Amino acid sequence: MLFFYQIAVLLSLLFFLGLLLRNLIDFPCMPENSPYAGPLVSVMVPARNEALNIERCVRSLLLQDYDSFEIIVLDDGSTDATPELLDRLVKNSGDRLQVLRGEPLPTGWHGKAWACFQLSRLAKGELLLFTDADTMHEPDALRRSVGAIQGAGADMLSLMPRQELGSFWEKLVVPLIHVILMCYLPLRFVRTSPRPAFSFANGQFIFFRRELYERIDGHEAVRDAIVEDVWLCRAVKKAGGSVVAFNGSDVVSCRMYRNFKEIWEGFSKNLFPAIGYSTPGLFMLVAMIAAFYVLPYAFLCRSLLFGESDVALFWFPLFQIIIALICRIVIAKVFRQSLFMAFFHVFSQIVLIAIAFNSFFKIKFGKGTIWKGRNYNFS
Repeated sequence: MLFFYQIAVLLSLLFFLGLLLRNLIDFPCMPENSPYAGPLVSVMVPARNEALNIERCVRSLLLQDYDSFEIIVLDDGSTDATPELLDRLVKNSGDRLQVLRGEPLPTGWHGKAWACFQLSRLAKGELLLFTDADTMHEPDALRRSVGAIQGAGADMLSLMPRQELGSFWEKLVVPLIHVILMCYLPLRFVRTSPRPAFSFANGQFIFFRRELYERIDGHEAVRDAIVEDVWLCRAVKKAGGSVVAFNGSDVVSCRMYRNFKEIWEGFSKNLFPAIGYSTPGLFMLVAMIAAFYVLPYAFLCRSLLFGESDVALFWFPLFQIIIALICRIVIAKVFRQSLFMAFFHVFSQIVLIAIAFNSFFKIKFGKGTIWKGRNYNFS
């Protein structure tokens, strides 16, 4: 029985490696030869207590080399220096930047969805870009995005920015986002399949054609979705729209979190909602993480401790560990992450298991998700 279990784990990891290699082809960078002029783009940034990030983000957007765009930032009830920083930026931006003061959050809405909904009501563009306040954009980011969505004839475009990783915990945990994306989701089907199951979007950068955005009722369609980006993609596919995804490491960067507390709270906010608040789904996810990434080390350590070299207890776990590390190292290389930290992959997966249980218990038995001073429980 153990022999067949180890074979199943090994074959699964080989499948993940194969999918990763295929996804490297199906997840290209955005085209570089893009027009400097085109339809008006409304760039929208929701901001709540973003004093550390908002100035860098807005300044990078103001430097875009695309001819026709407007920037609208919504201050969503910030209690830090965000409003003052925005007022200063408006004075130095000409007519390019507008700042909107957010309305109170209605019952049944997630804060980010409500902020984006308000922004969309003010936007004038034919193309709509929603981007987070903790992002920074290269001068050609907007131009290349316009070229990519028009060249693909798509209704929605999203990308994976380069994740800026400062602290040890950021380098340990945040790259798991790339592991999940590249090893578990066939990205070709995001583009080619109409099935909502094959959906990818990253709320740090989502680009829409206005007509399709309005057809799905925009962010109102995901007003109670914590993981609103993926659910927007699902809504687009259900409406018959097309989606494209790109590796945006060379055009956009993002500092999601800055310490372990923020990582713990941020991942806990998203994990249980991301699997549809499914209790069986969560426990299945934990079992899979343990089987693929943690138990091989337990088997190997036991074999070394007792001096055994059994195929099922030593060689299979060793090959499983090697394959998992190859996947992690390839991802680190492609997305400009620390190669050294890739060798701590097992510890990142252990932290992920802890986060999964925390997300489950907080939402199922606690007060729900807490993010930026607001409580949500849409389960």
